[in-house]
Amino acid sequence: MSSQRRSIHGQWSSRLIFILAVTGSAVGLGNIWKFPYLVGEHGGGAFVLVYLACMLIVGLPLLVAEIVIGRRGRCAPAGTMERVATEEGGARHWKYVGWLSLLAAFLVLSVYSVIGGWSLAYVFRTAGGVFSGADSFQAVLVFQELIGDPEKVLAWHTLFMAVTMTLVGRGVREGLEEAIRWFMPLLLLLLIFLAVYAAGTGQTREALAFLFYPDFSRISGGVVLVAMGHAFFTLSLGVGAVMVYGAYLHRRVSVLPVAGVIVGLDVVIALLAGLVIFPLVFAHGTPADSGLGLVFETMPLTFAQMDSGVWFGTLFFLLVLFAAWTSAISLLEPLVAHVVEHTKLDRSLATSYVGAAIWALGVVSILSFNLWEHVRPLGNVSGFEQSTLFDLFSFLAINVLLPISGLLIAFFAGWRLSKASVRVELGGEYGWRVWHFTIRFITPLAVLLVLLHSIRLI
Repeated sequence: MSSQRRSIHGQWSSRLIFILAVTGSAVGLGNIWKFPYLVGEHGGGAFVLVYLACMLIVGLPLLVAEIVIGRRGRCAPAGTMERVATEEGGARHWKYVGWLSLLAAFLVLSVYSVIGGWSLAYVFRTAGGVFSGADSFQAVLVFQELIGDPEKVLAWHTLFMAVTMTLVGRGVREGLEEAIRWFMPLLLLLLIFLAVYAAGTGQTREALAFLFYPDFSRISGGVVLVAMGHAFFTLSLGVGAVMVYGAYLHRRVSVLPVAGVIVGLDVVIALLAGLVIFPLVFAHGTPADSGLGLVFETMPLTFAQMDSGVWFGTLFFLLVLFAAWTSAISLLEPLVAHVVEHTKLDRSLATSYVGAAIWALGVVSILSFNLWEHVRPLGNVSGFEQSTLFDLFSFLAINVLLPISGLLIAFFAGWRLSKASVRVELGGEYGWRVWHFTIRFITPLAVLLVLLHSIRLI
């Protein structure tokens, strides 16, 4: 029966579109600023090797698991988990794992949409020459003035969410696919063009050394945990995005090769982003700091010192914006699919309701940078004394809900799915056996370590 099942939401038109869709979901702000910085700070090429190993034991097995479960259930995460669990003779309570991933997606998108709004604002600010001739103080001041003005940030946040909702509301073929057909090729072309431009104008040798020179003396247990955590978070695992995208995947597509291509593209794009940023950062003597400050403060300062900074900066923030939108639509899709499946609402109306709720929670995050900046709900809790509502939403979603969801999905895939059904889904003789062993014994332990590290217990 499951082999003949189809999603009520539609189906991807091709294997390539699915690869681009999941890659787009995975490629976000973290690929553009976080991964290249982690590589440079934790041993260069040595960290890349550790990270690739972590991808093989954490990222790839969980990616395959979510695709397999999603394609088997053909529903939004909660319905898929319940359906597959019931068919495997398990309890219907597994649906709450799907609910957990939906809650994580809701919280993540409420925060992510605010940052997406900043990216949209910076496209126009850079194109308008706001950063031309700016010094470090002025570059920081522009960002502080933006986030300190709730009306301006609200407008950009609203516009970013409106585009996201419009695309998702049009459905799988007319909305998601059309967005992916435009955003992903443009993103890849921009990335390659900017990397070539940076290689010709920046300090490429220093950037290559920063990113790829292997320094194994800097690899420690803590660094391995950092690599393991990023391998988990970078692929949009635990938020239901991959699972619902898997629900739209044709039965004839082989999961293991497709998942391998997605992982490879994610790593390549992250490294290319480093080859865009760091040659310019080093050439102009701007700080290669971590965090969002690298994108919204350091990079504008770098563009201010370049002859073609207005054009290059505008293209860079278009790259950031496209990456944000591809991730945002993947976060909204499982929530909309769930509402459509459990109500009588059509897709456009369901998208409006869900999007409005996310938008409203995003307003709380916006206010935590200005009018509610003084609000510290956990001011008496050690480690959270200075955490704003924005910080707490981010911590709960990314550091708690995502790893817990990933851990439960790994356990479900490894111990509740029968070997026969796994072999049907994955095919082959050795591939499914290696995956089955890894998802049973290695991946859960690794994700547990990620969870403990994320909540600061190790």
